[in-house]
Amino acid sequence: MTLMKSLMGAAAVVALTAGAALAEPALIFDLGGKFDKSFNEAAHNGASRWAEETGGTYREIEMQSEAQREQALRRFAEAGSNPIITMGFGMADPLSAVVADYPDTKFVVVDVTWLDAPNLRQVGFAEHEGSYLVGMMAAMASESGTVGFIGGMDVPLIRHFGCGYAQGAKAVNPDINVVANMTGTTPAAWNDPVKGSELTKAQISQGADVVYAAAGGTGVGVLQTAADEGILSIGVDSNQNHLHPGKVLTSMLKRVDVAVYEAMSAGENVETGVYIMGLAEDGVGYAIDDNNAPLVSDDMKAAVDKARQDIIDGNVSVVSYYENDSCPALQF
Repeated sequence: MTLMKSLMGAAAVVALTAGAALAEPALIFDLGGKFDKSFNEAAHNGASRWAEETGGTYREIEMQSEAQREQALRRFAEAGSNPIITMGFGMADPLSAVVADYPDTKFVVVDVTWLDAPNLRQVGFAEHEGSYLVGMMAAMASESGTVGFIGGMDVPLIRHFGCGYAQGAKAVNPDINVVANMTGTTPAAWNDPVKGSELTKAQISQGADVVYAAAGGTGVGVLQTAADEGILSIGVDSNQNHLHPGKVLTSMLKRVDVAVYEAMSAGENVETGVYIMGLAEDGVGYAIDDNNAPLVSDDMKAAVDKARQDIIDGNVSVVSYYENDSCPALQF
């Protein structure tokens, strides 16, 4: 598999000044592939937007195994890519092993915020805040009093999503039943739509009539089965409303596309440090478009928009799973 894959049809890289060329950025997708219709695809969309607007080119690779992570980082760095943008918490250890060896290269990682390196930009998201809003919508749309959550790999990040979702649902209906399942404990859990379908059917058998998927490519199976079985689903990361028009209540937007676009736009001058994107920064939110507008009542929208502002203003506090490795509203 070739490591260097330029965006087809893109123009040559433009010069910053006469005689000074801009280094090509590189993008390393996480397991699940760039067309997972979720996390990775959001990154792809951000990179594509940058290329279309600037005429620039970038290199990319889709991870096929854990063993490729460090190798891809080193090969891109040796090739002169700058910045090198990486996706997912699975890049934490490889980055720790690599970044110090290339002090003149800027690295960017999405979903990692705990490393210490002067040439690293770390971007995290307040997923629990956005999930709180779609949890409210799930509870308001539910007729059975039971809603579901299906996560991908069982890691704190995904429990963070589920915890916010349960809090939002219980803010609307304290007696609501929230059923939660994880797809697995290995990275394969991000790309198992068959297992996602099975878990959805199991939750439906427990009474769930709205199911939220935070599971990467696995979520495609969740949304498909929900539509087939006549219940509502909630997408994640990218706007997935269009996958099943009239069947997807909303999607919890995680603006990975913005994080990638901004990093590529800044190029070698990208600022390093830790950056958290929440509701106040429009880093998370919920999607309304023609595909789901008939499902979202004016009362629902008003309640969610009020909660959004209350969270931003500090009047409503959404407990983070990270705070004590547990969730007051949901048992995993």
